[in-house]
Amino acid sequence: MSSTTNALVRPRHDRVIAGVCAGLARRFGVSPGLVRLLAVLSIILPGPQVLAYLVLWVIMPNER
Repeated sequence: MSSTTNALVRPRHDRVIAGVCAGLARRFGVSPGLVRLLAVLSIILPGPQVLAYLVLWVIMPNER
């Protein structure tokens, strides 16, 4: 396994919107579908989830 596998980056492929969920899934070794489902379900709870997603979109670099 290379060190880029564990890096927190947005992949160029397997993106749905910005690649944030896919990048988090790769980083933590879980299914991108599961992370996407949790992200969508978290929207119904009060809190800054959308803001957190937007911040991650800005600070996570694209995969090389």
